[in-house]
Amino acid sequence: MAIIVQKYGGTSVGTIDRIKNVAKRIIEQKEKGNDIVVVVSAMGKTTDNLINMANEISDNPSKRELDMLLSTGEQISTSLLSMSLQAYGYQSVSLTGFQAGIKTEGIHTKNKITDIDIKKIKEYLSKGIIVVVAGFQGVNEKGDITTLGRGGSDTSAVALSAKLNCTCEIYTDVDGIYSVDPRLFPNAKKLDAISYQEMMEMSSLGAGVMETRAVEIGCKYNIPIYVASSSKNIKGTYIKEYDKTMEEKMITGLTVSDDILMVTINNVYYTSKNIARIFEKIAEYNVNVDMISQTAPFEGYVNVSFTVPRSDICSIDEIMNELKKEMKEIEVSKDENISKLSVVGIGMMNQSGVAAKVFKLFADNDIEFKQVTTSEISISYTIDSNDKQMAVTILAQELNL
Repeated sequence: MAIIVQKYGGTSVGTIDRIKNVAKRIIEQKEKGNDIVVVVSAMGKTTDNLINMANEISDNPSKRELDMLLSTGEQISTSLLSMSLQAYGYQSVSLTGFQAGIKTEGIHTKNKITDIDIKKIKEYLSKGIIVVVAGFQGVNEKGDITTLGRGGSDTSAVALSAKLNCTCEIYTDVDGIYSVDPRLFPNAKKLDAISYQEMMEMSSLGAGVMETRAVEIGCKYNIPIYVASSSKNIKGTYIKEYDKTMEEKMITGLTVSDDILMVTINNVYYTSKNIARIFEKIAEYNVNVDMISQTAPFEGYVNVSFTVPRSDICSIDEIMNELKKEMKEIEVSKDENISKLSVVGIGMMNQSGVAAKVFKLFADNDIEFKQVTTSEISISYTIDSNDKQMAVTILAQELNL
């Protein structure tokens, strides 16, 4: 008898009818003799609605209280799904992250899983009970309820699979992983398989199908992750260990991220201490910096540009105000009308010419880029958001995505 961990996203459990459909899918696997652990997200837009309510009360609500509030969304969907399974005549139990033994650490709203005590889950499975776990949450060393940040339910599911040493199935509102977001490029090709490395890169660069930390855990413990539709019986995509056939294609995917804020600090007196101070201050606020560029020193001054998540704009304002007290001459500008496009592929490790081709396509179509960064398997560009759709279409067509 095998253990299977299944995860269902917010859209998949967005209504009572959909919750009933999910229950039927779970029962199909149970009838095959498998032990089932299910991880669910909050229903539909529940998390967004809870955040909006918090923001109506305070412009800067306590992160601890936000965690307490947001964790209720998953608790609603777990209990309703468990009730649905019971209504169909199957034993089921719903567990919060705390009850499921998910231990975390870090800052509130962005915690990381440190361990999972699966003793209680194993006890229920040994009795034939279907276990439904609230994703996205856990408990820290102080006993406080915590949440794991965007895509945290994926992380919960893969981490549970790693502890239970079983396959993880992620069911969502898409029927697999595509080379490009089909909403931006309708002719995008669905991938049968993708390597952990490529999926991590695509996730970190803006692909919303999987959360980066979830794929990292899958890679570390070699847990196959299957991504498929929760409403259609269509073959999905496996995220798995790299094999040589994956190098045959130079580019595997194209990702786009609109959650970008580009910050430029002009007139920075050039010393290594001043540059270090800027990024030390940003780190103090737990803001993740992505792309960084710096001009060559001119008459003792440089300009520094970097990108951060747009959601951190309030923190950036505070940081810049503090820096202005230390560096009197600096001038700060922010650009929110920015998108990041990235091409990803393991084939780039052994094949050249991708950057030249993309630069040429941009030049031929008058698309200006502001920053460029590279890794072994990706190249990223920041461009004006108004050029995003044209850039996606051109790149997807020319790179056969």
